Amino acid sequence: MVIAYAPCYVLDVPQGHRFPMRKYALLKDQILHEGIATSEDFFEPDVMAEHTILLAHDESYWHRTKHGEWTRQEERRSGFPWSSAMVERERVIVQGTLECAERALESGTVAMNIAGGTHHAYANRAEGFCILNDFALAATHLLQKERIANALIVDCDVHQGNGTASILAHEPRITTFSMHGASNYPLHKEASDVDVALPDGTSDDAYLSLLSEHLERLLPMKGNLPDIVFYQCGVDILETDKLGRLGVSMQGCMERDRLVLERCAALGTPVVCAMGGGYSPDVNTVVQAHVNTFRVALDAWT
Repeated sequence: MVIAYAPCYVLDVPQGHRFPMRKYALLKDQILHEGIATSEDFFEPDVMAEHTILLAHDESYWHRTKHGEWTRQEERRSGFPWSSAMVERERVIVQGTLECAERALESGTVAMNIAGGTHHAYANRAEGFCILNDFALAATHLLQKERIANALIVDCDVHQGNGTASILAHEPRITTFSMHGASNYPLHKEASDVDVALPDGTSDDAYLSLLSEHLERLLPMKGNLPDIVFYQCGVDILETDKLGRLGVSMQGCMERDRLVLERCAALGTPVVCAMGGGYSPDVNTVVQAHVNTFRVALDAWT
Protein backbone atom coordinates (compact mmCIF):
# COMPACT_ATOMS: atom_id res chain seq x y z
CA MET A 1 0.00 0.00 0.00
CA VAL A 2 1.16 3.52 -0.83
CA ILE A 3 0.35 6.47 1.41
CA ALA A 4 1.50 9.91 0.27
CA TYR A 5 1.93 12.69 2.80
CA ALA A 6 2.11 16.35 1.89
CA PRO A 7 3.91 18.53 4.42
CA CYS A 8 2.83 22.11 4.91
CA TYR A 9 4.82 25.30 5.10
CA VAL A 10 4.42 26.89 8.51
CA LEU A 11 3.54 30.57 8.41
CA ASP A 12 4.20 32.96 11.27
CA VAL A 13 0.89 34.44 12.36
CA PRO A 14 0.73 37.66 14.37
CA GLN A 15 -0.26 37.39 18.02
CA GLY A 16 -4.02 37.46 18.40
CA HIS A 17 -4.75 35.25 15.38
CA ARG A 18 -6.21 32.01 16.68
CA PHE A 19 -5.28 29.66 13.85
CA PRO A 20 -2.96 27.06 15.48
CA MET A 21 -0.21 26.89 12.88
CA ARG A 22 2.34 24.92 14.88
CA LYS A 23 0.21 21.76 14.96
CA TYR A 24 1.40 20.87 11.46
CA ALA A 25 5.07 20.48 12.32
CA LEU A 26 4.18 18.67 15.56
CA LEU A 27 1.93 16.29 13.63
CA LYS A 28 4.66 15.36 11.19
CA ASP A 29 7.10 14.75 14.05
CA GLN A 30 4.61 12.55 15.91
CA ILE A 31 3.75 10.48 12.84
CA LEU A 32 7.45 9.78 12.37
CA HIS A 33 7.98 9.11 16.08
CA GLU A 34 5.19 6.53 16.21
CA GLY A 35 6.43 4.79 13.06
CA ILE A 36 3.20 5.40 11.15
CA ALA A 37 5.32 6.80 8.33
CA THR A 38 8.96 7.21 7.44
CA SER A 39 10.68 10.28 6.03
CA GLU A 40 10.49 8.68 2.57
CA ASP A 41 6.70 8.83 2.72
CA PHE A 42 6.71 12.63 2.73
CA PHE A 43 6.78 14.65 -0.44
CA GLU A 44 7.08 18.40 -0.89
CA PRO A 45 4.46 19.91 -3.18
CA ASP A 46 5.18 22.64 -5.68
CA VAL A 47 3.18 25.85 -5.80
CA MET A 48 -0.06 25.49 -7.74
CA ALA A 49 0.01 26.90 -11.27
CA GLU A 50 -2.11 29.96 -11.94
CA HIS A 51 -4.11 28.28 -14.70
CA THR A 52 -5.12 25.58 -12.22
CA ILE A 53 -6.16 28.14 -9.60
CA LEU A 54 -8.43 29.75 -12.18
CA LEU A 55 -10.38 26.50 -12.55
CA ALA A 56 -12.22 27.35 -9.33
CA HIS A 57 -11.40 30.99 -8.57
CA ASP A 58 -12.26 34.24 -10.32
CA GLU A 59 -9.43 35.86 -12.22
CA SER A 60 -9.99 39.23 -10.55
CA TYR A 61 -9.91 37.66 -7.07
CA TRP A 62 -6.72 35.77 -7.85
CA HIS A 63 -5.07 38.91 -9.27
CA ARG A 64 -5.89 40.90 -6.13
CA THR A 65 -4.74 38.07 -3.90
CA LYS A 66 -1.47 37.56 -5.74
CA HIS A 67 -0.60 41.26 -5.81
CA GLY A 68 -1.68 42.18 -2.29
CA GLU A 69 -4.66 44.29 -3.29
CA TRP A 70 -7.04 43.09 -0.59
CA THR A 71 -9.08 45.61 1.32
CA ARG A 72 -8.88 45.66 5.10
CA GLN A 73 -12.32 44.05 5.18
CA GLU A 74 -11.03 41.20 3.00
CA GLU A 75 -8.09 40.71 5.34
CA ARG A 76 -10.41 40.54 8.34
CA ARG A 77 -12.68 38.07 6.59
CA SER A 78 -9.74 35.85 5.65
CA GLY A 79 -8.29 35.81 9.17
CA PHE A 80 -4.83 36.56 7.80
CA PRO A 81 -2.94 39.79 7.19
CA TRP A 82 -1.92 39.68 3.54
CA SER A 83 1.67 38.72 2.75
CA SER A 84 3.45 37.11 -0.17
CA ALA A 85 4.46 34.27 2.17
CA MET A 86 0.79 33.65 2.97
CA VAL A 87 -0.06 33.41 -0.74
CA GLU A 88 2.82 31.04 -1.46
CA ARG A 89 1.92 28.87 1.51
CA GLU A 90 -1.67 28.60 0.30
CA ARG A 91 -0.51 27.66 -3.21
CA VAL A 92 1.65 24.90 -1.72
CA ILE A 93 -1.19 23.58 0.46
CA VAL A 94 -3.72 23.36 -2.38
CA GLN A 95 -1.13 21.81 -4.69
CA GLY A 96 -0.44 19.26 -1.96
CA THR A 97 -4.06 18.16 -2.06
CA LEU A 98 -4.02 17.99 -5.84
CA GLU A 99 -0.85 15.87 -5.87
CA CYS A 100 -2.31 13.67 -3.12
CA ALA A 101 -5.36 13.11 -5.33
CA GLU A 102 -3.19 12.07 -8.25
CA ARG A 103 -1.19 9.68 -6.06
CA ALA A 104 -4.32 8.20 -4.50
CA LEU A 105 -5.69 7.49 -7.97
CA GLU A 106 -2.41 5.92 -9.08
CA SER A 107 -2.17 3.64 -6.05
CA GLY A 108 -5.89 3.04 -5.59
CA THR A 109 -5.48 3.71 -1.87
CA VAL A 110 -5.21 6.80 0.34
CA ALA A 111 -3.10 9.95 0.36
CA MET A 112 -2.85 12.44 3.18
CA ASN A 113 -2.27 16.19 3.30
CA ILE A 114 -1.08 17.32 6.72
CA ALA A 115 -2.65 20.68 5.96
CA GLY A 116 -5.51 21.44 3.55
CA GLY A 117 -9.26 21.34 3.94
CA THR A 118 -9.60 25.00 2.95
CA HIS A 119 -13.35 24.70 2.53
CA HIS A 120 -14.37 28.27 3.41
CA ALA A 121 -12.68 29.82 0.36
CA TYR A 122 -15.18 31.02 -2.25
CA ALA A 123 -14.53 31.57 -5.93
CA ASN A 124 -14.24 35.31 -5.34
CA ARG A 125 -13.19 35.73 -1.70
CA ALA A 126 -11.31 34.33 1.27
CA GLU A 127 -12.99 33.37 4.51
CA GLY A 128 -12.12 31.65 7.76
CA PHE A 129 -8.36 31.15 7.22
CA CYS A 130 -9.05 29.74 3.74
CA ILE A 131 -7.68 31.57 0.69
CA LEU A 132 -7.93 28.97 -2.09
CA ASN A 133 -10.29 25.99 -2.02
CA ASP A 134 -8.19 22.84 -2.27
CA PHE A 135 -10.93 20.22 -2.72
CA ALA A 136 -12.76 22.27 -5.37
CA LEU A 137 -9.50 22.89 -7.22
CA ALA A 138 -8.25 19.29 -7.09
CA ALA A 139 -11.57 17.73 -8.07
CA THR A 140 -12.15 20.20 -10.90
CA HIS A 141 -8.62 19.64 -12.20
CA LEU A 142 -9.10 15.87 -12.26
CA LEU A 143 -12.39 16.27 -14.13
CA GLN A 144 -10.79 18.57 -16.68
CA LYS A 145 -7.95 16.11 -17.26
CA GLU A 146 -10.51 13.27 -17.55
CA ARG A 147 -8.81 11.39 -14.73
CA ILE A 148 -12.19 10.94 -13.05
CA ALA A 149 -15.84 11.04 -14.09
CA ASN A 150 -17.19 11.95 -10.65
CA ALA A 151 -16.14 12.60 -7.07
CA LEU A 152 -17.56 12.76 -3.55
CA ILE A 153 -16.52 15.30 -0.94
CA VAL A 154 -17.10 14.13 2.63
CA ASP A 155 -16.65 17.15 4.90
CA CYS A 156 -16.73 16.27 8.59
CA ASP A 157 -15.16 19.44 9.92
CA VAL A 158 -17.42 21.05 12.54
CA HIS A 159 -17.81 24.11 10.29
CA GLN A 160 -19.86 23.79 7.12
CA GLY A 161 -17.92 23.68 3.85
CA ASN A 162 -19.65 26.81 2.61
CA GLY A 163 -17.09 27.84 0.01
CA THR A 164 -16.92 24.33 -1.43
CA ALA A 165 -20.72 24.12 -1.67
CA SER A 166 -20.86 27.49 -3.42
CA ILE A 167 -18.09 26.81 -5.95
CA LEU A 168 -19.44 23.37 -6.86
CA ALA A 169 -23.15 24.18 -6.73
CA HIS A 170 -23.52 23.78 -10.50
CA GLU A 171 -21.10 20.87 -10.95
CA PRO A 172 -23.25 17.70 -10.97
CA ARG A 173 -20.25 15.40 -11.23
CA ILE A 174 -19.04 16.35 -7.74
CA THR A 175 -21.27 15.53 -4.76
CA THR A 176 -20.75 17.68 -1.68
CA PHE A 177 -21.64 16.28 1.75
CA SER A 178 -21.13 18.40 4.87
CA MET A 179 -21.79 17.23 8.43
CA HIS A 180 -21.35 20.21 10.74
CA GLY A 181 -22.54 22.14 13.77
CA ALA A 182 -25.89 23.80 13.08
CA SER A 183 -25.20 26.89 15.17
CA ASN A 184 -21.50 27.17 14.40
CA TYR A 185 -19.57 29.27 11.91
CA PRO A 186 -20.45 30.24 9.22
CA LEU A 187 -23.61 32.01 10.24
CA HIS A 188 -24.93 31.81 6.67
CA LYS A 189 -24.79 28.24 5.39
CA GLU A 190 -24.66 27.43 1.69
CA ALA A 191 -26.55 24.47 0.25
CA SER A 192 -24.36 21.40 -0.16
CA ASP A 193 -25.81 18.45 -2.06
CA VAL A 194 -26.25 16.85 1.36
CA ASP A 195 -26.11 18.81 4.62
CA VAL A 196 -26.37 17.33 8.11
CA ALA A 197 -26.64 20.09 10.71
CA LEU A 198 -25.91 18.88 14.24
CA PRO A 199 -27.21 20.46 17.45
CA ASP A 200 -24.74 21.65 20.09
CA GLY A 201 -23.55 18.87 22.35
CA THR A 202 -24.04 16.03 19.84
CA SER A 203 -22.15 13.04 21.27
CA ASP A 204 -20.57 9.88 19.89
CA ASP A 205 -23.59 7.63 19.37
CA ALA A 206 -25.76 10.18 17.60
CA TYR A 207 -22.87 11.48 15.52
CA LEU A 208 -21.67 8.08 14.35
CA SER A 209 -25.18 6.80 13.66
CA LEU A 210 -25.97 9.75 11.39
CA LEU A 211 -22.66 9.51 9.59
CA SER A 212 -23.05 5.78 8.99
CA GLU A 213 -26.56 6.28 7.63
CA HIS A 214 -25.43 8.87 5.10
CA LEU A 215 -22.30 6.98 4.06
CA GLU A 216 -24.41 3.94 3.25
CA ARG A 217 -26.37 6.08 0.81
CA LEU A 218 -23.44 8.03 -0.64
CA LEU A 219 -21.09 5.03 -0.81
CA PRO A 220 -23.38 2.07 -1.52
CA MET A 221 -22.00 -1.45 -1.50
CA LYS A 222 -23.63 -1.90 -4.92
CA GLY A 223 -24.28 0.69 -7.58
CA ASN A 224 -22.48 3.76 -8.83
CA LEU A 225 -19.48 4.77 -6.77
CA PRO A 226 -17.40 7.94 -6.97
CA ASP A 227 -14.02 7.59 -8.63
CA ILE A 228 -12.41 9.31 -5.65
CA VAL A 229 -13.42 10.60 -2.21
CA PHE A 230 -12.09 13.82 -0.74
CA TYR A 231 -12.30 13.58 3.07
CA GLN A 232 -12.12 16.72 5.21
CA CYS A 233 -11.37 15.23 8.61
CA GLY A 234 -11.18 18.22 10.94
CA VAL A 235 -10.90 17.30 14.61
CA ASP A 236 -12.82 20.33 15.84
CA ILE A 237 -15.74 17.99 16.53
CA LEU A 238 -14.01 17.05 19.80
CA GLU A 239 -15.76 17.90 23.05
CA THR A 240 -12.54 19.66 24.14
CA ASP A 241 -12.54 22.01 21.14
CA LYS A 242 -12.99 25.65 22.14
CA LEU A 243 -14.82 26.48 18.90
CA GLY A 244 -16.63 23.23 18.13
CA ARG A 245 -19.63 23.04 20.52
CA LEU A 246 -20.08 19.30 19.90
CA GLY A 247 -19.56 16.49 22.41
CA VAL A 248 -17.57 13.89 20.47
CA SER A 249 -14.87 12.03 22.39
CA MET A 250 -11.36 11.25 21.16
CA GLN A 251 -12.45 7.65 20.55
CA GLY A 252 -15.59 8.82 18.76
CA CYS A 253 -13.53 11.03 16.47
CA MET A 254 -11.31 8.07 15.63
CA GLU A 255 -14.37 5.90 14.95
CA ARG A 256 -15.63 8.61 12.58
CA ASP A 257 -12.42 8.25 10.57
CA ARG A 258 -12.73 4.49 10.67
CA LEU A 259 -16.30 4.62 9.29
CA VAL A 260 -15.23 6.72 6.32
CA LEU A 261 -11.87 5.18 5.52
CA GLU A 262 -12.67 1.50 6.06
CA ARG A 263 -15.78 1.81 3.91
CA CYS A 264 -13.80 3.41 1.10
CA ALA A 265 -11.07 0.79 1.40
CA ALA A 266 -13.63 -2.03 1.28
CA LEU A 267 -15.12 -0.53 -1.89
CA GLY A 268 -11.74 0.04 -3.52
CA THR A 269 -12.37 3.78 -3.68
CA PRO A 270 -9.25 5.97 -3.37
CA VAL A 271 -9.32 8.74 -0.77
CA VAL A 272 -7.60 12.07 -0.24
CA CYS A 273 -7.56 13.30 3.36
CA ALA A 274 -7.05 16.89 4.46
CA MET A 275 -6.66 17.54 8.17
CA GLY A 276 -8.85 20.63 8.48
CA GLY A 277 -9.56 22.33 11.81
CA GLY A 278 -8.75 21.57 15.41
CA TYR A 279 -8.82 24.14 18.21
CA SER A 280 -8.61 22.30 21.52
CA PRO A 281 -6.69 24.42 24.07
CA ASP A 282 -3.98 21.77 24.41
CA VAL A 283 -2.30 21.41 21.02
CA ASN A 284 -1.25 17.87 21.98
CA THR A 285 -4.93 16.88 22.00
CA VAL A 286 -5.27 18.20 18.44
CA VAL A 287 -2.13 16.38 17.33
CA GLN A 288 -3.24 13.10 18.92
CA ALA A 289 -6.61 13.28 17.13
CA HIS A 290 -4.93 13.95 13.79
CA VAL A 291 -2.41 11.15 14.38
CA ASN A 292 -5.37 8.81 14.92
CA THR A 293 -6.60 9.69 11.41
CA PHE A 294 -3.25 8.67 9.94
CA ARG A 295 -3.25 5.47 12.01
CA VAL A 296 -6.75 4.52 10.86
CA ALA A 297 -5.84 5.27 7.24
CA LEU A 298 -2.82 3.01 7.45
CA ASP A 299 -4.85 0.23 9.06
CA ALA A 300 -7.65 0.49 6.51
CA TRP A 301 -5.36 -0.20 3.57
CA THR A 302 -3.14 -2.80 5.25
